[in-house]
Parts: sequence; structure tokens; C-alpha cells
Amino acid sequence: MTTRTTGTATAAAPRRIAVAATARPALLLVAAAVLAGLCVASLAAGSKAVPLDEVVRAVIDRAAARGVNPQVDAIVWGVRMPRTGCAVLVGIALGLAGALMQGLTRNPLADPGLLGVSAGASFAVVVAVAAFGMSAASEYVWFALAGALAGAVAVQVLGSMGHGGATPVKIALAGIALTFLLGSCASAIALRHPEALNRFRFWSAGSLTGADPAMLSRMAPLLAAGVLLAVTAGPALNSLALGDDTAVALGRRVGAIRIRAVAAITLLAGTAVAMAGPIVFIGLVVPHVARLITGPDHRWLLPATALLAPCLLLFADIVGRVVTRPEEVQAGIVVAFLGGPFFIALVRRHRTVEL
Repeated sequence: MTTRTTGTATAAAPRRIAVAATARPALLLVAAAVLAGLCVASLAAGSKAVPLDEVVRAVIDRAAARGVNPQVDAIVWGVRMPRTGCAVLVGIALGLAGALMQGLTRNPLADPGLLGVSAGASFAVVVAVAAFGMSAASEYVWFALAGALAGAVAVQVLGSMGHGGATPVKIALAGIALTFLLGSCASAIALRHPEALNRFRFWSAGSLTGADPAMLSRMAPLLAAGVLLAVTAGPALNSLALGDDTAVALGRRVGAIRIRAVAAITLLAGTAVAMAGPIVFIGLVVPHVARLITGPDHRWLLPATALLAPCLLLFADIVGRVVTRPEEVQAGIVVAFLGGPFFIALVRRHRTVEL
């Protein structure tokens, strides 16, 4: 009975993977179309709704240097276009960072917001604002990058202590503990510095409202470098998933792979935190959804994640703008509300606990 069941499952697995492989390009095109639709919806939604035809007309007229409705132009290009661009860039960064962390550590619970990366970056940003008077993301992004790297290393060290070494659950618990610790320290610092508190109270909830074209243009090169490192690491991560010994036998330099992946995670997560604050669960939820579409091959998983992650963040931002109109709920709060049940279900899975 057991043997027959196992054989059936084994026979079904390749068939399911083959179907996914043939459908990958089409599914990626569908994801790209959904992302484009959400971008248009993001330009239309808000405290003042703008009809979709006026949004399209404002975009085309501005691109063609024709006269546009000043009010619609101010709303679409002055406020919502930078916000939408910020959501796309931050979503891509957090999604890819999460997929890299899961592939590098073979930990299904890995996420920048859960494993100390975002917490370290957030704490460093608060220190930069309070101690050095920095107010622009382009100024304190370097603090965010250093904090992201320090947080990732600290969680790995803490999670490796004790009997049995590092496990997914121990790493996740270490990350949650460090996140709460650094969050409390950041709050204590902010309370003693009014300027830091004023910025921290919105930014810490994961806010996209402060985006502007100048910030996006300064952050884009850092994110582009992180994306390039992430995508080029895909084939190497496939080898690493088979185990370090197998990867070495296949001619991979394991140390170089880890350094490249950590550099990409630091650039992506640190820059994303500097831009929009510590938004959690995007890097956890989206890679798992992408695996259902593409399978475990990182050459397809990473592009799928890069398309789906901004979809989730844009959807959360749109929901946050319309549910309490004319007020807003920060995008990070909506994402946490959506991702929390997913995280609980993932932890409760018996196989995940045993990894």
C-alpha cells in the first residue's frame, strides 16, 4: 500500500513539473499584464478617483508633450506616478531578496522582514536621522545597507547557537527576536528626537507616500545592481539547492555564490527599506507563489518573483487608499494583514518544521 502510493506520487510529480515548464512563458506574460493593469489602477485610485480614460490620456499627452488637464496632470504625474514607481521598485527588491534568502539558506521561512535584514536597516536609518540629521533616502541609504548586512549576520549567528545548529524555525525565531529588539531600540531613539519620530512613525509602517522622482532616480542604480546580481545568481542557486558537496562537484564556487547572493540581498533589502520602510512578508509569500507557477528552477523563479512581488505591493497600496477614503492605511500594514495568515500556515506545516 505504501509503495503503491509513493510510486503514484513520484509518477505524478514529473508530469506536474512538465506542464508548468511548458506554460512558464505564458504565465510570465500574464503576470506582466496583471502588473501593468495594477499600475494603471494605482494611477487612478486614491482620495480623489480619476477615471481610467483620463489617466491614459494624461500619460499619453504628457509623453507627446501636448497640453493636459492641470489638475489631473498634478495628481497622476506629481503624486501617483512616483508612488507607483516606488511600489514597483520596492516590490521587486523585496521579492527577489526573499527568493535569494530562501534559495541560499534552503529555509522556506526566509524573508528580509523576518530574518533581521529589514530590522537592521531600519535601526540604522533611525540612527542616521537622529544622530546625523539626515532626512533624504539618498543620504541614509548607506546606513540602511550596513544595517541590513549586520542584521543578516546577527540572525545567522544567533540561529546557529545551541544543539543541532541552524534550523529554519530557529533562524525564524532569532530573526523575530532581533526584529522586536531593534524595533524597540529604534522607537526609544525616535521618541527622544522629534524630527526622527515625525519621520519614523509613518515610515516604520511601510509607507510609499514620500516617493518623488529625485529619490527614485538616486535609488534606481543600487536596485539595478542588486537585480543584476540576483538574476545572474539563479543558475548557481540551482546547484546549491542540491547541497554544497554536489555544487562543488559540479564546478561551482560555493563561497563566491554566497558572497554574490548576500551582496544582492543587502543591496535590494537595504535600499527598499530606505525607500519605503520595513515592509514584511512580501519576500516570504511571493517566492512560494512563484514556485507554484515555475517550479524550483531559479532561472524562472526569480523573474516570476520580480513580476509578482510588485503586484502584491501595488494591490496592498490600492486597498489601503480606498478602504478608508479619504484617509489611507499604509501599504505595509495591508501587506502584513495579508501575509500574516500565510506565515502561520507555513510554520504549521509538518514538513516545514522538519526541514
